[in-house]
Amino acid sequence: MTLLEHLGELRTRLVICIAAVGLGAIAGWFLFRPVFDLLTNPFCDFVHHHPELSPSANTRCGLAYFSVLEPFLVKLKLSFFIGLAVALPVVLYEFWAFITPGLTARERRFAVPFVLSSLVLFALGALFAIYTLPRALNFLLGFAGTTRLFAVLSIDKYIGFITLLILAFGVSFEFPLVLMSLVLVGVLDSRRLRSWRKQAILFIAVFAAVITPSQDWFTMTAMMLPLVVFYELTIVIARLLKK
Repeated sequence: MTLLEHLGELRTRLVICIAAVGLGAIAGWFLFRPVFDLLTNPFCDFVHHHPELSPSANTRCGLAYFSVLEPFLVKLKLSFFIGLAVALPVVLYEFWAFITPGLTARERRFAVPFVLSSLVLFALGALFAIYTLPRALNFLLGFAGTTRLFAVLSIDKYIGFITLLILAFGVSFEFPLVLMSLVLVGVLDSRRLRSWRKQAILFIAVFAAVITPSQDWFTMTAMMLPLVVFYELTIVIARLLKK
């Protein structure tokens, strides 16, 4: 295809992705309450275990809003985030379909495994973020161990922090898929991966420091450890494939 034809195809696929996210966001609007409860439960658990940090005498947890539009905007943002998660299979398929013409017939066969692996890895990253969230909150909010401080968090900033954390872990868990793709097409092999181990660990540390929304050492470590494990597993798989 010519350059204009490629741009036309890109526009078509972007429109499909935007439409899929829009439809997913409509579904997310109705799924707002259970997802909101899932994301705020860790904060409520923290307040229940640290009643001295609650501004309420009955240790009732809650998030504050500081403008008239904030609750509506938070629901809109979270609905969009849910829509992106729901539309992720379509987005990944459209991405793969766009780059497929530049691949060989052998590489095109990886379309379905690529999409499925991307979904599984992103879901694992999101679940890992939710799993580590209570410990991260205990670590970050636990520094306010004094009767002169209370945990009054903005609903917008809290939900923004959680969604960025989930996205960061979801994207970072795609790391082994990128490595394996480069191994399968011959760009990388087990020998290079072994020789670049120190540089890779340094890159992972910098990546974790940049992509995590809080930049604290606990969250960075929680992200670094799985990525280092993924890197080592990629070396093992590459050796088994004789790459």
